[in-house]
Amino acid sequence: MDKAFLIEQVSLKMKLIRVEFDYNQSRMAAVLGLSKKTLVQIEKGRTQAGWTTVVAVCALFRDSDILKSLLGEDPLEVIETVAHDYIDRRKGKTLGGKVWWHTIDQSGSFTLQQNVISQHYRIIDEHHYRWFSSFDQNEAKERYEEMTR
Repeated sequence: MDKAFLIEQVSLKMKLIRVEFDYNQSRMAAVLGLSKKTLVQIEKGRTQAGWTTVVAVCALFRDSDILKSLLGEDPLEVIETVAHDYIDRRKGKTLGGKVWWHTIDQSGSFTLQQNVISQHYRIIDEHHYRWFSSFDQNEAKERYEEMTR
């Protein structure tokens, strides 16, 4: 998954997200800092949202079922991982992977998981805090091995 794919997919779902939150086009445009004309162009598929708009949608509508079906339980984690190429620090408590995650390996206090929707990888500790995220499987496995030694 990369920025271009995220931009395309979120752009395609913006109308559904707007409807899910029961916003009219004027309200949605105002919330996102867009002109109504630009929002209409995105919703009709004539143009795509910009990266900053996609980030705003994922941040402001992170509880959207539409976004969660597209990106998994935490849309911001996907956005952050794509923006930085990976995340390598303790960051926020997760739900532990009960719904959106497949456990690849578990050793000591760390678990390596893969998101079933976005396909990105993460390492969480026994308290469900995320320590690392990446779309690169080899990078995730290497970091996991370092952390479990």
